[in-house]
Amino acid sequence: MSDLRELYQEIIIDHGRHPRNFGAMENATASQEGFNPLCGDKIFLHILEKNGVVVEIRFEGSGCAISMASASLLTEFLKGKTRAEVETIFQAFHALVTQGETHAEQQLGKLAVFRGVCEFPARVKCATLVWHTLRAALAGDSHPVSSEQD
Repeated sequence: MSDLRELYQEIIIDHGRHPRNFGAMENATASQEGFNPLCGDKIFLHILEKNGVVVEIRFEGSGCAISMASASLLTEFLKGKTRAEVETIFQAFHALVTQGETHAEQQLGKLAVFRGVCEFPARVKCATLVWHTLRAALAGDSHPVSSEQD
């Protein structure tokens, strides 16, 4: 199990230091800001959606390794997903990081690297900030998202 934990840590560190899909998007159909006042994470999420499918997704911002890795992996994983699929994945991810639920781990693919976050309640907000920001963006909410939700 320690080898698996080390692999998970390596993936989070890699995505935290070298985030994928990082940068602005000029043709976004939805954008949203999220902020974690506990540790200073700040995310600007940009989504290009066509016919209910996430075609492109990018982010800007700064924060801890967990928040940056979560945003990076989210942007990789959700491209090509429908709104319904995004919501299902959100629910599975949220259950994984808040309760350690692993029943949907196969559905989460690489996102399962965040399994250990539930052992550190203060870090849950870091991992879920971009997810709450995503939901607000898709809902058309114009208010910045705060990680106070979890």
